[in-house]
Amino acid sequence: MIKVHPTDAMLHAYVAGDLNSASGLVISTHIDMCPHCNRAAHEIEQELSTEAFSSSTGSSFDDADMQLMMDAIFSSPPPNTPFSEPEEEFSDLQYSSASSEGSCSLSSKLNEDTNFPAPTVVDKMIYLEGRRFELPRSLAKQIHRIGPWYKMMGSMWSATINLGTEAAANLIYMDRAATLPEHTHKGTEIQLVVSGSFTDEYGTYSNGDLLVLDHTHQHAPHTADKDCLILAVMEGPLQFTSGISRLLNPFSSLFFR
Repeated sequence: MIKVHPTDAMLHAYVAGDLNSASGLVISTHIDMCPHCNRAAHEIEQELSTEAFSSSTGSSFDDADMQLMMDAIFSSPPPNTPFSEPEEEFSDLQYSSASSEGSCSLSSKLNEDTNFPAPTVVDKMIYLEGRRFELPRSLAKQIHRIGPWYKMMGSMWSATINLGTEAAANLIYMDRAATLPEHTHKGTEIQLVVSGSFTDEYGTYSNGDLLVLDHTHQHAPHTADKDCLILAVMEGPLQFTSGISRLLNPFSSLFFR
């Protein structure tokens, strides 16, 4: 059961399109995994749509008025537009790309009966250290943007998701019995548990849990008998706070490229 969710302010910012692409990806992936936040996001979307419509018309609509308007739209007859056959040159259209471990597999072919392309099938799996992970819908759409995996420290791996903007997200894999040394954060970090679980000084987090951390949080995440796949966005590098791990601070930005 998901126990840690984004705040209402974060959901509003996501629906309104005010988050950067990386933060938006994390929230969208959480919404895919969380029925509660999925419903909340739809309610916010309806609320913002009503506000935008009222502003554009210069009048206020209550829920009953909006429902009447939507009923009238969907009950109106379709336009009498003649159907035209697709162009001949598209009749043999095909798309494909080779699939391999850790990469996206796309395929589509025409339906011979209708001459319309069949839905594109996306490989939602990523593979690492003999493990296979099925990604939620929003994250699976970005699977072709996941870069190579590289070892961080101990039994931890990371891969950057290049979203084509300055903002980037990272996938972090923690094997069983792995520990990230105690650290704090130079900026805000958003973490989403995609699969598995990990524990720190504040609790244990499992599939779908979303955490927001900053310089006020100091923790040492670790796994026990389960491994963990995390989707993370960081504004700044980690700051290690204990023991010999502090020697890593000049290089901490290299852990997430």
